[in-house]
Amino acid sequence: MAHATEAPAGTMAEGQTAHTQNQGSGRRAGALSDLQIAQLLRPVNPDRVGEDGKGFAHMEAWDVRRHLIRIFGFGGHDTDLLETTLIAETSIPDFQKVGKNGQPYGKVYEAWTVVYRVAVRLVVKVDGIELGHWHGIATGDATNQPSRADAHDLALKTADSQALKRAATNLGDQFGLSLYNKGSLKPVVQAALPYWKAPKEADFKDDKVEAEPEVAAARQEAAEVSPPTSTEPAAETSAAPAAPKPPSVHLAKLLRQVADCWNSSNLLIFNQIGEDGAQHGVLDEEFTDKRGAVTTLRKILDDRIAEIQAAQGGAGEGQAA
Repeated sequence: MAHATEAPAGTMAEGQTAHTQNQGSGRRAGALSDLQIAQLLRPVNPDRVGEDGKGFAHMEAWDVRRHLIRIFGFGGHDTDLLETTLIAETSIPDFQKVGKNGQPYGKVYEAWTVVYRVAVRLVVKVDGIELGHWHGIATGDATNQPSRADAHDLALKTADSQALKRAATNLGDQFGLSLYNKGSLKPVVQAALPYWKAPKEADFKDDKVEAEPEVAAARQEAAEVSPPTSTEPAAETSAAPAAPKPPSVHLAKLLRQVADCWNSSNLLIFNQIGEDGAQHGVLDEEFTDKRGAVTTLRKILDDRIAEIQAAQGGAGEGQAA
């Protein structure tokens, strides 16, 4: 690596200089490199997305930290703890766990439930110059813990992790922004006008804006608490045709990913979904589609990949590494 002349003391802190190290070819100090921009604009890898306890798509906090380091480097980001507030602390003196059959089991103990609210600030730096900062706020709980200390520890860490993930979504799809669109893996940023190589009008294809997962969950819980009543008489039971074979849980998840990414021409996405299906043994699992036809994930992926390759003149973009 070429070494430029060191700037006088205080020059770097005041702003950009013409001889900042690690600028790269023609890159302004403090600006993202072409590689960083390309990575930020990629759709999220399906392997990085899981489901939370309510069935919503989510990413793990450690994975968010990993990608902050990968894209911005060691020391390329700071997290500041802005607030920690204890919302609630309760205990049940004689608590006993209850199984799915409704029967209590295990020893009786004092159960602690704790709720915290945490606010954090995420600062991202390039060449030591702040690129931007964003805040995130979240609550975290720990329920029926046998240790009071563990309850506080778990609730505080959960709130801190959730707040960091919320702040990081401001960096786009690599940090889970698309997941707020009903768990979609299809990128919602797509491009950013400041980074066009030449002035042009962007053609962004926007999906319908849906409620964020937390809002959707709250609405669902409210509906379950107060189910709508109907004065319509119940329909008489009649013999129904044999129900179509539904896909398994993991296959259904992969099929949603295929649907979300269907209009993408990036073969890597479909190859990754295929590898996931093979690893979980659902690639050749037969199921009945909406038209009533029996098919498999492999067939769907093969057909879509063939369409993309035909549109590209038969030139495949390589298999997943």
